[in-house]
Amino acid sequence: MSDQPNQSYSADSIQALEGMEHVRMRPSMYIGDVGVRGLHHLVYEVVDNSIDEALAGHCDLISVQINEDNTITVEDNGRGIPVGLHKKEGVSALEVVMTKIGAGGKFDKDSYKVSGGLHGVGVSCVNALSDALKATVYRDGNVYEQEYERGKALYPVKNVGDSPKTGTLVTFSPDPTIFSQTREFNYETLASRMRELAYLNKGIKIQLTDHRNKDEKGESVGELFHSEEGLKEFIRFLDANREPITSDVISMEGEKNDIPVEVAMIYNTSFTENLHSYVNNINTHEGGTHLSGFRRGLTTTLKKYADASGMLDKLKFEISGDDFREGLTAIISVKVAEPQFEGQTKTKLGNREVSAAVSQSVSEMLENYLEEHPNDAKLIVQKVILAAQARHAARKAREMVQRKTVMSGGGLPGKLSDCSEQDPHLCEVFLVEGDSAGGTAKQGRDRKFQAILPLRGKILNVEKAMQHKVFENEEIRNIYTALGVTIGTEEDAKALNLEKLRYHKVVIMCDADVDGSHISTLILTFFFRYMRELIESGYIYIATPPLYLVKKGAKKQYAWDDDQRDLLQKEFGQGVSVQRYKGLGEMNAEQLWDTTMNPEFRTLRQVTIDNGGEADRVFSMLMGDEVPPRREFIEKNAIYANIDA
Repeated sequence: MSDQPNQSYSADSIQALEGMEHVRMRPSMYIGDVGVRGLHHLVYEVVDNSIDEALAGHCDLISVQINEDNTITVEDNGRGIPVGLHKKEGVSALEVVMTKIGAGGKFDKDSYKVSGGLHGVGVSCVNALSDALKATVYRDGNVYEQEYERGKALYPVKNVGDSPKTGTLVTFSPDPTIFSQTREFNYETLASRMRELAYLNKGIKIQLTDHRNKDEKGESVGELFHSEEGLKEFIRFLDANREPITSDVISMEGEKNDIPVEVAMIYNTSFTENLHSYVNNINTHEGGTHLSGFRRGLTTTLKKYADASGMLDKLKFEISGDDFREGLTAIISVKVAEPQFEGQTKTKLGNREVSAAVSQSVSEMLENYLEEHPNDAKLIVQKVILAAQARHAARKAREMVQRKTVMSGGGLPGKLSDCSEQDPHLCEVFLVEGDSAGGTAKQGRDRKFQAILPLRGKILNVEKAMQHKVFENEEIRNIYTALGVTIGTEEDAKALNLEKLRYHKVVIMCDADVDGSHISTLILTFFFRYMRELIESGYIYIATPPLYLVKKGAKKQYAWDDDQRDLLQKEFGQGVSVQRYKGLGEMNAEQLWDTTMNPEFRTLRQVTIDNGGEADRVFSMLMGDEVPPRREFIEKNAIYANIDA
């Protein structure tokens, strides 16, 4: 009981936050977070409005500009947001759209049959989270304008001139009090999404321009994204670094049960399955009914064809659904009038009617293709048979891993130095390159909550290995066993029992040189292909050990890059010495703890997947067989790389 009688708790104490106030108070509910991802989501919400106009057939050109002051301008050539008086609200319809959460034409079936945007909050949410926003509408031969500050209109909509064009232009500046971590927009992140939207909505032109960066002629750098073939081109882009086994992309576009369905797919020589699904341009990385419909249509149709061909007669075991998807890259895109999302991040489609529509569409597409391309059909079935044989071989290797996991009584790996804490939320494990660095890490760690697992040399490149080879690899088996997760069933070999995960921070700690970067990439490739759920759940991190120790007498400081080193040398003045760390093993235990392992001072980079398709493309390029695209990527990005002297 409180002994302060003046503190009353009454009806007046209850705060009722409405609309824009609630967005500002709880921004993460609307845009995911207030970090890098949420910042870029603001751009996507504004662009989604323009895409809706394009889906309705009223827009074919969208311009996205990163201005020199790091504000964003999005312009389209659509109809322009209506500016007339809104009867219910008593103000301009433009002001309603910009200042009322849930307002907009996308909720009116007469205006838009389908619309993008994940939560339906749209541009009003962007307005609420901007310290300044200006909307300009070109409509009915006039130019209309209104400015806002943190979601509130500064003046009524006004007519500022004449213009024959139509469309909407929005310029906004993210609020620094909300986005305190960063307000710096990343060109590559925006380019990846704009490219994706251009493929998903063929015929639309999206111009991205970065006025912060100039080329040799002094002009702003940028790129025009435009696709005439849509998903077929998207597949070729994603699979550019893999060797196809079919002569062309298998694709279809049509409407089934009033649901527009687009599918494109190709088989390649890899051992991985890469399925990317979209609903109203939203990347549904958790899948849903459209993905299950695709799998059912694919498996049923291919199984029927393979049985009829007689090619399966000599097989002594059944073919599973996974076998039909090995080496398959596919994109499924559906447009749903009223999508129902579920799952942890609301990106799993729940509409049951979509499953049958996609399944029927895929079956018809494949039946026609297999009949018209008998050579490709034979190659696909042969690929399926090889996958089945490899899966059969992988079963024993997988069972060996399962027997060795700590939960099945096999004990922990001998090299693992475990922590004493039992609560996974408090525990972290460092995957360390080599026994030397592992020994230093063991001495420097906090034994209560930090575990160390040394890895011998470079682990297997899973991008180029068959599944049974992956499960037979000792270092990979040790990772499975140390983490406590078991591999899934034969039907879903990569599903993990995350409830058994022993550490909620899995930290990759390698040398800050070229070899260390390669080993980190190999480990990340393994996690992406076989433990992707750990990345999606936010459990994977990369440690950042320093590159230099700058000393002068008793004074010393660490530097993580060349710029920091140069600044410290300048600050310390004459008589300074610089030690370059070529490996973690060169540090003593105290130095490693101070710089890289101590939670109070260290910097851990969390590994996230913003765009599954782009991540898949980069991993296949960096770790696959094709050398030219890898060389081109390295040459293009060499300016950002740490090249070991």
